Order: sequence, then structure tokens, then C-alpha cells
Amino acid sequence: MKSRNIVAVFTIGSCFASQLQAQESPISVARPTGPVVVRPYLAATVPPIQLNNSDRLRRLIRAGKLYLTLQDAISLAIENNLDLEVDRYGPLMAEWTLERLQAGGPLRGVTSGNSLVNQVTGGQGVLGSEVSAGLATTGGGGGGNNSAVIAQIGPVTQNLDAVLQTATAFSHTTTPQSDAVISQTVSLIDTRYAYNTFVQQGLLTGGFVQMTANDSYLKENTPTDIINPSVAGVAQIYLRHNLLNSFGTDVNSRFIRVAERNVNGAHETFRSQLLNLVASVLNLYWDLVTNADFLKVRQRAVDAAQKLYDDTKSEIQLGVVAKVEIFRAEAELSTRKRELGIAEATVHQQEILLKNALVRDDTRDPLIDAAEVVPLDRIRIPETDELPPLRQLVAKAMAARPDVALDKINLENGETSALGTANGLLPTLQVIAAASSTGLAGTVVPVAGEPPASPYFQGGVGSVAEQIVRHNFPGERGSVLFQGLIENRQAQGDYGVDQLQMRQNALVIRRRMNQLVVDISNQMVALRQARARYATAADSRILQQQLLEKERSRFSLGGSTINTLIAAEEALVNTQAAEITALSTYSHARVALDQVLGETLEKNLISAESALEEKSVPAAAANASSPTQ
Repeated sequence: MKSRNIVAVFTIGSCFASQLQAQESPISVARPTGPVVVRPYLAATVPPIQLNNSDRLRRLIRAGKLYLTLQDAISLAIENNLDLEVDRYGPLMAEWTLERLQAGGPLRGVTSGNSLVNQVTGGQGVLGSEVSAGLATTGGGGGGNNSAVIAQIGPVTQNLDAVLQTATAFSHTTTPQSDAVISQTVSLIDTRYAYNTFVQQGLLTGGFVQMTANDSYLKENTPTDIINPSVAGVAQIYLRHNLLNSFGTDVNSRFIRVAERNVNGAHETFRSQLLNLVASVLNLYWDLVTNADFLKVRQRAVDAAQKLYDDTKSEIQLGVVAKVEIFRAEAELSTRKRELGIAEATVHQQEILLKNALVRDDTRDPLIDAAEVVPLDRIRIPETDELPPLRQLVAKAMAARPDVALDKINLENGETSALGTANGLLPTLQVIAAASSTGLAGTVVPVAGEPPASPYFQGGVGSVAEQIVRHNFPGERGSVLFQGLIENRQAQGDYGVDQLQMRQNALVIRRRMNQLVVDISNQMVALRQARARYATAADSRILQQQLLEKERSRFSLGGSTINTLIAAEEALVNTQAAEITALSTYSHARVALDQVLGETLEKNLISAESALEEKSVPAAAANASSPTQ
């Protein structure tokens, strides 16, 4: 029994540890591993989505209450927020998109003009002789030229992943011969083996090179074959390249360079989402703090109203005041209790909003759902706001804001993509060059009355290979293809639209930069106004507190009425609420200024790279996240 308990504990601990490990592991795609031959055909491993909350969340719950510092709130948001978890996939998808575009080509396997397998090798056998003499045609290629048509604006980049294709054919055919002069048989029986292989490599400069090796074995029942059975082979190097349209690495690598920038753009997009999330958590946290302060003010108001009600009741019993005053005190107590209930509901609603930003899944954990959030940090306004000059802040924002970096990336991508529409204006000029070497060998068949065949052709596959290597039967060909349009309105239209869009985007970006200056200026003014309002509200609260103390003294001595005392207490509550409102306004203004400057992450000591890997805020960031600390 003891051993079973040990095993059970070990199993539960292992499962819990594996769950935590799976929960805390960052999102990543594991590339396939294995032999080089099969690795290109294996799928990458994409981990499942993570729906468990981080262990930090439960550790912060004590006695049904979730005790949160601002650092804890930001850390939980980085670890658990679902919106941020969705954004973590952006950089990964950008990296895999780059890998896809580095392979070139609009579609996988579109290799543009492959000449694959010849069913009949010219000169081999009866049918080959007839083809060579122009007396018959072949049954068609084993693949022919690829007929896929891809439409896009700008030249299509060649497929840059090498393509290997091999085909093996075996046939045994019987063909009736209407004219038996050549075959000297009424029924021609062929046994044929064909081995055809080619390798094609696309060139980033705008073409492709292809190496082909064909081998054909033939045995037939005709007495007219001088070599039977025979082996024929062909080796060829084929090159096709563009010289105008689709020429140059700048044009053909434009999508790769755009994808490389988009990887950086995806990281900037994630940083932007992270910045907005942290700013949102800051505002939610400080709103909960101020709502809790409002609740305390309302509770003190209820306590004061209750004391006033009790004192009034006692004074009525002593005959100091009229009985009618009890109704005024009771109404005041009822009003304060109603305000307290509204404040409690507001705090509860704010807790829900904050937990929604910090919790990945609360549907399966009632403890988290029922936990009361207790904020531990307080808003404190620094003695001074040391704000640099406006132009200095604008320069900092231009260097720090992710949307500014994204605008720069988009402008560079537009200029790179425009290379394609500009090159698309050019006509097509292609050069084609091919060099081949042929071999033929087999069993030489003596023919009566005819001179013996050359023993040079005696042999098999080895003899054919030697002939090809020695280049005994060479062949070369070359051609030039030119294709142009009488009117080139489509390409000119694409280029014109592309250029106009670039100019339009540049103006939109400039407009956003101008608006950025206005936004920073407005936030600076808002921060200064918030500080002034808070100073005024704090002074008013202190003054009203002194007035209330004096009014209570006068009331206890009979020198004041209950209406005057209630009015003084209401004034104090209002000034306390105004001070808390001013404090909240200042915290929002400080967060907004940091956000518009793009300094939210820097001020909170948060690294976007660490957040991308789901790492929380470092311990050194405790209570350093806001100037309001």
C-alpha cells in the first residue's frame, strides 16, 4: 500500500510538472528532423494552443482574495491575456511566409517549361527510324511543357527549390504493320524499358537550368534491326534565361526582401499590441484603485450619516432637538447607503474588467472567478513632471513608436514592390541554349548480303555512357525569343496605379506624423492640467475637512443646525470624490503620454522579446512601472 501511494504521488507530481512545463513553454514551431532524403517531406510540429492560466495566478490568491501589485497585474497580462496570445502567432507566421517566398515561384512545383520524357528515342528501332524519317509521329511526351498560367502584377520569380523528377516506363506492345517493308513482319512486337530523370534549378537572375538524362532499352521481333536489342541514351543541359522582363536579382528577390521586412513588421505589430495591453492594464488597475478609494469615501460617508442619525436620535430623547429632525437624518443615511451600494457594484465591475485582461480561462476555475481583487499599490503624484521640450519628445516618439517603424517598413516595401511593376513594362526577351550528347549500343545483328555493322555499337548501358561522356554524338541548339505588345496599356496602368498609391501612402504617413505632434502636445497639456486640478482638489478637501470639524463643534454646542452639518458633510464627501477623480485623471494622463511617446514598455521595464516568449516582467520592475508610483 505504501509503494502504491508513492507511485500515485509521483504520477500526480509528474503530471502537474508536465502541465506547468507545457503551460510555460513559449509558442514555437519545431522543424522536422530526420535523414536528409526524407526531411523535406516531413511536417513541422506546431504545438497546441494553451488555455491554462499561469501558476502565478493561483499563488497570489489567499483566503479568497487576489492580492495584486501593479507588477503582478502586468506580469499576469503578459502570461495569460488571450489577445496577446493571439498576437504571438504573427511573428511566427511572418517567418514561415518568408521561408515560403525564399522558395520562389507563385505555386509549388510550377517549373516553367520542362521537357520530361520522350517515349521514342530517334533512330532506335522501327518506329524510331520512321520518326527520324518523318514517316510517323510519337505518341506524345511523357509530360511535355508545363501549361500552368500564373497571373500577377510584375514578373513571376522562378522556383528556387531544385526539382528532381524521375520516370520509369515498361511496355510490351504488339502493333499490326500495314506496310511490312521496313519491319518485314505483319505484327511488330516491342519490349521497351525507359528511364528518364531530370533536375531543374531556378535562377534568381531570371531563368532556370535543367539537366536531363534519358535511357531507353528496346527489343523487338523484326529482322531488319541492325542492333537488337538496343540501348539508347541522351544527356542534355538546357538553359533558358530572360534578358529584359523578369531579369535581375533585384526584381526576382523583391518578394523575399518584402517578407524579410515583414518579419520585423510582425515583431513591431506585436510590440504595438503589447504596448496597448500594458497601457490598458495600467488604466484598469488604477481605475480599480480609485474605485476602491471611492468605496472607502462612501463608507466613511455612511458611517458619518449613521453617527449623525444616532446622535440626533439621542438628542431627541434628551429634548435638545425637535423630533422632526430624525427624518432629515434618516433620509441622509438612506442616501449614503444607496451611494455605497453603487460604489460596491462599480468596484465589482472593475474587478471583472481587470481579471478579464489577466486571466486566460476562468470558466473552469471558480476560485479565480470568485476571488476579490485587492490592489496593493497606490497612486502617488511626483513633486514635478520633468517634461522635455515638445520637439525632443517628438523625436523620442519617432524613434520608439512601433507604428512609426511600421510606416517606414511599408514605405520600403512599396518601393521594393514597385520594381516589379516597373520591370513589367519591358518586353520579353529570352535566350535558350541546350547541349546534348547521345549514345547507342546493343547486340549487333548480322544481315546477309550486307556489310557487317560497326562493332563500335556493340555493348550495353556502359557503352552508351562512354559515348555520352566522350561526346561522340553531340548536339547544340540555341534560340532567341522576343515578344512585345503594340500597346502596353495594362503594364503602364499597373505602374501608374502603383506609383500613385505610393505617393498617396507617403502623404498619409506625413499626415499621421503631423497628428503625432498634435497628440503629444495635447497630452502634455492634459498632464499639466491634471496636476493643477489635483492640487486644487487636494487643497479644497483639506479646507472642507477643517470646516466640517468646526461645524461639528458648533453643532455639539447648539450653535448650528442639522441641515448645516449635513451640508458640510456632503461638501466634504464631494471634495474627497473630486480629489480621487483628479488623481485618476492624472494617472490616465500619465499613461496616455507614455503611450503616445511609445515609452510604456520602457517605463515599465518590459522587453517585447521576453513577452513574445511569454516571460513576465523582471523582479527589478517592481513598483517602477509608472511615475504615479
